[in-house]
Amino acid sequence: MKQIVLGSVAAAASLLLNGQPALAQAKTDAPPAMAGVQAVKVERIKVHGSLLEGNLEGESAERDVLVILPPSYTRNLDRRYPVLYALHGYSIGAEQWIKEIHVPQTIENAFAKGAKEMILVLPDSTTVHNGSMYSSSVTTGDFETFISRDLVQYIDGHYRTIADRRSRGLAGHSMGGYGTARIGMKHADIFGALYMMSPCCLSPRNAAQMDPQGAAALEAIKSPADSAKLSFGLRAQLAAAAAWSPNPKNPPLYLDLATKDGAVRPEILAKWAANSPFAFVDQYVGNLRRYRAIAIDVGDQDSLKEDAGKLHDILDTYGITNSFQIYSGTHVSHVAFRFQDNVMPFFSQNLEFAPAR
Repeated sequence: MKQIVLGSVAAAASLLLNGQPALAQAKTDAPPAMAGVQAVKVERIKVHGSLLEGNLEGESAERDVLVILPPSYTRNLDRRYPVLYALHGYSIGAEQWIKEIHVPQTIENAFAKGAKEMILVLPDSTTVHNGSMYSSSVTTGDFETFISRDLVQYIDGHYRTIADRRSRGLAGHSMGGYGTARIGMKHADIFGALYMMSPCCLSPRNAAQMDPQGAAALEAIKSPADSAKLSFGLRAQLAAAAAWSPNPKNPPLYLDLATKDGAVRPEILAKWAANSPFAFVDQYVGNLRRYRAIAIDVGDQDSLKEDAGKLHDILDTYGITNSFQIYSGTHVSHVAFRFQDNVMPFFSQNLEFAPAR
């Protein structure tokens, strides 16, 4: 189902690296607070990722995780809840993510507006280069398995969840939207519904997209600390290289860049391309058919719009039920409103809220 919603929009964000925004902590509009809402509880915990141990960047295997418990959780001690796992974008962590989507206000508003109560889990997947790409790499660690196995097992073991794939949702914005596509396609045995918000990195880069000056700046980096002085887009390329072209024999960054001595390396771009959902979606059609619902949305002034539409078309070609909406906005301008008024109701309608009998 394709839906286009257009109107007045804010100024478009500057987009780099396959359309990712040149922003860190984005300032986003907040939906107005509703009167008489019931408070949720925000818990800050750490969860160990076994396959994050020993990564070459030295990322901590103890990851910060925010858990949002619904109003009735502390009152109704016999009740179990579905869980929505929500993945943040590139250049921010979970704490910045809740500011961008204005948690807890938007969650409390969504429940007050009729969304069924669920637990929300927001893991932090920042790395030395500001983003794990939710991928598996000896350089960054296996964040894909951390999300799909370690985190889910921990939450099911420590909270009153409904431990069933039909009661687990996965959503994410930008890099988190990519993570939702990647993890969702591969782990339909864990999750039952998917919502991709402005997903990035769906299509591969090519040699023509490589900027010679940027490539030279990347090749000049001699230590992880040096990367802090790079532009957003170049640092994002380091994150992609750490995730998709790791090299344990190439210290100190332990990755292979897409250029060497200024020349494009097709074999490295091929590795990056292999991690693009457009490259592997055909392998996971059976998995995608298992989902009760899949949603994709994107702003009309977001350069990711074209690729998001292509993913929708691919799913349609295979007869996989999905909804696609182009709304009025940029990459980040209405993300809090979307989370409150679209993401939360979507999972309220498409997760199972009673344990299987």
